[in-house]
Amino acid sequence: MAQKLRNIVLVDDNETTSFLNNRLLSRLNVAEQVHTFNKAEQAYQQIWGDREGHEPGHDTPELVFVDLKMPGMDGFEFLKLYSDLPEVVREKTVMAVLTTSMHSADTARVAQYDGVEYLAKPLTEEKMSKLLEKRF
Repeated sequence: MAQKLRNIVLVDDNETTSFLNNRLLSRLNVAEQVHTFNKAEQAYQQIWGDREGHEPGHDTPELVFVDLKMPGMDGFEFLKLYSDLPEVVREKTVMAVLTTSMHSADTARVAQYDGVEYLAKPLTEEKMSKLLEKRF
């Protein structure tokens, strides 16, 4: 397994999913910290929002999992905002969609964003290992 990540973020409106993913990540011991958000707006603001005195990149997560179907800002809007960030910011973070949707329209929309991983729920040890090997 690759080196341990500093910070992984989970963005999913389903608390059970977040709980299970959090438990899996902590069992695999792949990150020093795992932050969960049930609202994409809140996650985006926390990670990349323009906060006073916030140094970009200081606590930027190396890996963000985002669900596509959420109330308020959905995963697609989150990806759009992420893709508008400067490349120097984006290259610090691997973005992974984690969704139940295997709908071709959704996969095609996500495929427009360069370098975004597409994973089907549930997150498993095998999927996590493959992702880490591929990207870290």
